[in-house]
Amino acid sequence: MRRLPPLPGTLFESYEIRTEQDIFRARQSVGRAMDALGAKVIRKTRLVTAVSEIFRNGLIYGGGALVLIHCHNATRTVWIDCCDDGPGIEDMALALSDGYTSGSGLGRGLGGAKRLADAFEVLSEPGIGTQVRLAGRA
Repeated sequence: MRRLPPLPGTLFESYEIRTEQDIFRARQSVGRAMDALGAKVIRKTRLVTAVSEIFRNGLIYGGGALVLIHCHNATRTVWIDCCDDGPGIEDMALALSDGYTSGSGLGRGLGGAKRLADAFEVLSEPGIGTQVRLAGRA
């Protein structure tokens, strides 16, 4: 599968998402990265909420995921990549639309995360996997 270019900034932490506890730890790490850049509480909350949806999707639909968290000090931005080897997304426009769910969720995952993030990009190849990249400015 084609991948996005390397993340800007320096690696803050990385996680393998295999359990709900891993999601919790990775979310906390994103919060710490935002704190390290001096983020306001509302900015931090928006990004942590966005990544919660993405990390959960990686676990539920991708069977697990690799998460990379980078801090870009010059722009005061936290960048996150979440990559899985799951079935991929057949119809990206549909998956990003409000109300769509391929499972039993509320249908606000990808679209909601996109609205909460300052930058958002998805690459997915059916049968290969998905890479979601998002960022939040402090």
